[in-house]
Amino acid sequence: MRIRYLILGIFLFIFSFTSTQLRAAPAFQRELIVVSGGPSLIEWEQYKPIPHDHWWANFIRGARNRLAELREQATPQDEITWMVYEPAYERRGKRQEKQDLLANIKSVRDKYKAHLVFFHSQKEFLNYLNYGRPRDREKIADFEYFGHSNRACFMFDYSNQIDTGSKAWLHETELTQINPTIFGPHAFIKSWGCHTGESMSGLWRKAIHQPMIGAVGPTNYADSDAPGWHPALTPGGHWTH
Repeated sequence: MRIRYLILGIFLFIFSFTSTQLRAAPAFQRELIVVSGGPSLIEWEQYKPIPHDHWWANFIRGARNRLAELREQATPQDEITWMVYEPAYERRGKRQEKQDLLANIKSVRDKYKAHLVFFHSQKEFLNYLNYGRPRDREKIADFEYFGHSNRACFMFDYSNQIDTGSKAWLHETELTQINPTIFGPHAFIKSWGCHTGESMSGLWRKAIHQPMIGAVGPTNYADSDAPGWHPALTPGGHWTH
């Protein structure tokens, strides 16, 4: 009888200790990140056969529609973050649109209750990804990019400060600066920019150990003011990772 009570006592102690440990262990929270690169300026694009970014909000509307979808899908514990390359919208607003585009962006933030992060450089972008949240307990479960890109990089700035050039980017050879452990398991990662699937997606997988969906060929932002719109593949293009 004593042995039976002793075994029961040990079992209850182990159960109590394990339950306490499980309650104390922090559950991973999820962060869902949408990134908007910046638009070009007509002063650089006006003489091209097909100028870029007739509408200033191409990359804002794409992000806005995804924010709306993510807000519907998210749990109350999820953090939805919208990262926007601020200098391009500030210049476009002052020099071309003659309005405060940042105020328009903030209104989208308010509508979808997103955490808005304006960034000004590659360094600030990487710093937020790696250190902007307590990454030991808050992992990135969704990461999506809307903006100019080519086969080798995200161009946060394109034809906005200099003609057909970029002053802020993330190149595929710099992906090792991202800590792969900031992403949760089976994260959804996608670039909605042009050509990402032709090279950058492959190096992303090597650096981050998770796939990034990217386009082979250009993506089309021509109908970006349509409700529920997402960038479309051009004829002959396809998504890959």
